[in-house]
Amino acid sequence: MAIIINLDVMLATRKIRSKELAEAIGITEQNLSILKTGKAKAIRLTTLNAICEYLDCQPGDILVYEDNV
Repeated sequence: MAIIINLDVMLATRKIRSKELAEAIGITEQNLSILKTGKAKAIRLTTLNAICEYLDCQPGDILVYEDNV
């Protein structure tokens, strides 16, 4: 897939654990893990908004498009 998810990088930069983020934004740790590993097929904009709000970042800090031509 051409969309790369850098959520683990943002968590490390902010020194926040996955469990803390999951609890803060109201999703399960399992769903957060699926998102972090890039196995998710979609992400709700409300979830992305909550992540960005909690981590004080922009969507582009988390989601990156890489052309795999």
